Amino acid sequence: MTLAMSWDEWARHDATALAGRVRAGEVTPAELAAQAAAGIARVDPALSAVVEVFADAVADPRGNGTDTDGPFAGVPYLMKDLGPTLKGRLQEMGSRLMRGNRAPADSFLAGRIRAAGLNIIGRSTTPEFGCCSSAENPAVYVTRNPWHTGYTTNGSSAGTAAIVSAGALPISHATDGGGSIRIPAGATGNIGLKPSRGVFSIAPHASDLTGLVSIQGCHTRTVRDTAAFVDACRGGAPGEFMPYWTAPEPYAELIRRDPPPLRIALSHAWGEYRAVPHFVAELERAGRLLESLGHQVDWALPEVDFPAAFAAQTTCYISNFAQTVNNLIGALGLERPPADLVEPVNIRIWEAGLHTSYTERARMQAVFNATSRGFGEFLERWDIILTPVTALPTPVIGTTEYLTISDNPDVHDWFANLWRNFAYTPLSNLCGIPAISLPLGWQESGLPLGIQAQARQAGDGLLLQLAAQVERAIGGAWNDGRRPGVHVAA
Repeated sequence: MTLAMSWDEWARHDATALAGRVRAGEVTPAELAAQAAAGIARVDPALSAVVEVFADAVADPRGNGTDTDGPFAGVPYLMKDLGPTLKGRLQEMGSRLMRGNRAPADSFLAGRIRAAGLNIIGRSTTPEFGCCSSAENPAVYVTRNPWHTGYTTNGSSAGTAAIVSAGALPISHATDGGGSIRIPAGATGNIGLKPSRGVFSIAPHASDLTGLVSIQGCHTRTVRDTAAFVDACRGGAPGEFMPYWTAPEPYAELIRRDPPPLRIALSHAWGEYRAVPHFVAELERAGRLLESLGHQVDWALPEVDFPAAFAAQTTCYISNFAQTVNNLIGALGLERPPADLVEPVNIRIWEAGLHTSYTERARMQAVFNATSRGFGEFLERWDIILTPVTALPTPVIGTTEYLTISDNPDVHDWFANLWRNFAYTPLSNLCGIPAISLPLGWQESGLPLGIQAQARQAGDGLLLQLAAQVERAIGGAWNDGRRPGVHVAA
């Protein structure tokens, strides 16, 4: 098969550039889809990042419902196998229990993605129900990091992280209930924005208020692609529980200007959780870069009860995931999750959270409120909170302590152990504030290390402005201009 461009040329294009070439008549959406499918075939045997490629969507983007007149003009895109549904397509959620499950209808966001001109050509991997640190169950699949296949990508947007990093696609879907956009972006060298509440709809089955912490988004390799995605896909569906806000100007325009000088607070000691010394040094190095751009950088930390906040977050996750599992087994006519089809920690979460009382949820929400007010007050005095994206190094494949195949009998202890590594991302979900992982650091293993910036509610544009300023300052050379070992152009 003759491809539209060489692999090096393909990898140099972001989604915005590819869309520009379609509009210029230099390439067709079908040719882009064919090249992306060939790229997946080229790298996925080493990564196991893609569950399925939709052959019909590759052959006929418009027949797949893609509005090729939209801003992305038919650029290929993968949907994480969790969250937004596609009518008639499989959605198996990384679970043996859900094998063969087909969605009866498109979700609202799926329609927005297609209207934006993104051609959904397949599904990317996720751990079971999105509830752990990586897509790593040998009975389902083991998704590997393209920078070193002996390591995980982290999760839960595992497949998206790997396939964007490896250059097969420039943009792909991700979700984030506690870091699942930012953490894998950080470990694979991608850009991952978790927006504020009230940006992307999760209709029709839930809302940003009923779900509290789960948010939609994407991985990209350029800030302008992330900005364009938010501009094109944001907005609420009819009947939302809350207004969905809009920005004063499109982010694609905003990011062309540098932000004003900002007050940037570095931190890594969040309650009992601390980053390893190398990550602290990388955080300080990022701080020096921002200082060189004219920003005020110092160490500072919100005055919140971190142990209480993490305990409340654990209550939220246990009770939310328990209901998710209960709804799925109920639809299958089952009274409890089958031990041969559902991973053991997810069964224990179901057992622990199924009967969470209203009183327990009310206490949890009181802590959410106090924590959010604490972050909000801090972000009146500081514009940005800067942390490493994780506290500990990315695990090697086979590290089960963070996985839902773990044999840990205590789900509260399992979550507490999770927070020791993934300490800096979940509280932005709790507070509903935006956060972005930028590929500015390195782990001692040679894997990328994301540096996370958080801002006040509806400060998404400011984060993107800052990210674009950094991108210009480094000449677009995220990851110091390096590519992973598993890459379409390798």
